[in-house]
Amino acid sequence: MASRVRISDVAAAAGVSVTTVSLVLNDAKTRISAETRERVREAARTVGYAPSSLARGLRTQRTRTVGLISDQIATTPFAGRMLAGAQDVAREHGHLVFLLDTGGDAGIERDAIAALAAQQVDAMIYACMWHRVVDAPEGIRPDTVFLDCRPANGGHRAVVPDDRAGGAAAVRELVAAGHRRIAYVDAVEPKPIASRLRLEGYLEVLAEAGIEPDPALHLDAEISARGGRDAVDRLLSLPEDRRPTAIFFFNDRIAVGAYAAAHHRGLDIPRDLSIVGYDDQQFVAAEQDPPLTTVALPHYEMGRWAMEAALGVRAGEEQDATHLMECPVIRRDSVGPPPAQVAKPSRRRASHNTERPPSAAPDR
Repeated sequence: MASRVRISDVAAAAGVSVTTVSLVLNDAKTRISAETRERVREAARTVGYAPSSLARGLRTQRTRTVGLISDQIATTPFAGRMLAGAQDVAREHGHLVFLLDTGGDAGIERDAIAALAAQQVDAMIYACMWHRVVDAPEGIRPDTVFLDCRPANGGHRAVVPDDRAGGAAAVRELVAAGHRRIAYVDAVEPKPIASRLRLEGYLEVLAEAGIEPDPALHLDAEISARGGRDAVDRLLSLPEDRRPTAIFFFNDRIAVGAYAAAHHRGLDIPRDLSIVGYDDQQFVAAEQDPPLTTVALPHYEMGRWAMEAALGVRAGEEQDATHLMECPVIRRDSVGPPPAQVAKPSRRRASHNTERPPSAAPDR
């Protein structure tokens, strides 16, 4: 087993004293020339010297580590970009992330908080896989930042997606395309916070556009492609004057069911029916035919924000404020004008084509 490289090895390689090496590697403000500093750093790289984080922590009272406790994000690709965003900021500021995934187990969570306290991490982040209100765990640090969740009694900084504005943005996309009969396929009970907020955004835009909400166009569905297919079948079975020309879905998994329902009825997306999802779920939204227009959950950006707040990069912000992160529309190919608008040019062409055989099928 190779022996550990010591600071004295760096001093010998650089031709300086151990004290000089220590001062250079700890960025001490002394009158050591730039040339000597560079020679010491090059010697450290050459001999493979890595300073002891424990010893450095004892001197600086900092361990350059951050604890991140999550319920499931470490084992869920869908929300893993929160972790990626947090890690990128930590690396940019010279910190390592200790990730502890509890699987939602309260006992494991208590042990994780105690373990991070024993490690004397510089900061702590408490993350959830999906937007919800949580009780701050017992023993959590007062400066802990909450990621994709809000503490029930406040007292901590938090970052969550702006789901109301995201829902409004989705419906504005459909209104801008000319739709007036717009359905919202919601999640079943027990409804997450995002369900209520996205519904509020939906209703807000209908009011802006002067569209009277139709209760028949607001359905609940199981969060699955099957649930989406069943809901769309019900909507397309409504009388023609109440049938939607566009549907906004609580999430992409439900929206996928619309493709099967439309295909079963011989309908084309977006020519006959426009749809918008939510989440921009990896390997789901962009893989549909046609690719699904959706609203992205800003997981990566939220992860960055939380780590910046934890490390003090966002100094000066209120310690108990909740930041709402924008959810942008990702435009793909599942939104078009209502079917009636598509059909108008065809009817005009047919009216001037007097030689067309009576048996020919009309344009769609």
